[in-house]
Amino acid sequence: MPINITLIEPFFTGSHAAWATEYAQHSEHNVDILSLSGNYWKWRMHGGAVTLARKLLASDALPDLLLVTDMLDLTTFLALTRHKTARLPVAIYFHENQLCYPWSPKDRDILQKREHHYGFINYSSALAADLVVFNSTYHYTAFFDELPRFLKQFPDPNELGTVATIQAKSYVLPLGLDLQEFDRPEFQQVRQDDPDPLILWNHRWEYDKNPEEFFQALFRLDEQGLDFRVAILGKHFRQQYPIFETARKTLGDKVVHYGYVEDFAHYAQWLHRADIIPITSRQEFFGASLVEALYCSCYPVLPKRLTYPELLPYETYPDIFYQNFDDLVEKLAGALLSIETIRQKCFRHCVAQYSWQNMASVYDSIFDAV
Repeated sequence: MPINITLIEPFFTGSHAAWATEYAQHSEHNVDILSLSGNYWKWRMHGGAVTLARKLLASDALPDLLLVTDMLDLTTFLALTRHKTARLPVAIYFHENQLCYPWSPKDRDILQKREHHYGFINYSSALAADLVVFNSTYHYTAFFDELPRFLKQFPDPNELGTVATIQAKSYVLPLGLDLQEFDRPEFQQVRQDDPDPLILWNHRWEYDKNPEEFFQALFRLDEQGLDFRVAILGKHFRQQYPIFETARKTLGDKVVHYGYVEDFAHYAQWLHRADIIPITSRQEFFGASLVEALYCSCYPVLPKRLTYPELLPYETYPDIFYQNFDDLVEKLAGALLSIETIRQKCFRHCVAQYSWQNMASVYDSIFDAV
């Protein structure tokens, strides 16, 4: 029997928005989304709960379950809506967490040593929820490795016992993705028609994605005289990273696309055209952009860390993983020089399981049980 779920997302953009919208579309439950635009993420983590509480109280929604994300200060939200939500079960889905997230050393909160309260919001929200869900085993492990260290920095009582309390109600539930949308015939491209290999960047233009190392590797390949092109996709926010403009000027005609692609059809076409996706991220809790590229038959070059050995088991595919920067450059050069062989490899079968056609029923069963 379908239940009514109110899904609350304070940062409704990018993969967060896609996850919420697509689950609502594929679920057998009735999923109503309550959201705020994806801007000012720090303020969303603080003030978003107040605005969203007001919106919920003003609505006619009578949910059986609240499904919120890690960007919500759940304790504040529940306090402000207690007359309506006191008896409602709550599940919180962690796309990422601020205990493990790599902060830019130039961030004002880092410089003023005031970044810990974002991690505390994640901690207290997990403690208040009835079900805590992480999008990968790596994420689950990283969170519970870091949480005791995080709490130990505070004076007594630092409530270390709550780590076990949260862990006892925590599960791993991978991200669902609308992968079958990439199968539409008009998106298909014959990659072999392009003589020069196409390298792909399809991530956010942010510090945690480590664009500096990505482009430094491409500069090294260019200096070696290797032929390639690069499509630079992905969304960027207010903060600008000079390395992107530097890459545009340095690589010149090798850059065949530069900037965010609003239209899904054009985005899908670029993924089908691309040959190689090198990953240099400092942090990745799941890897949606990589999964999409793999589904479209891109060849990955990955660091042997974070979530990547979980998505593509190292024991099965050791050749795609690099150990350091020099190894990254060497593996990329090898892929470019053997592009015809690379184009015959396919990792689609490794990620097809994350399609909503497979994941929606799993989500429905878990949330129904809450």
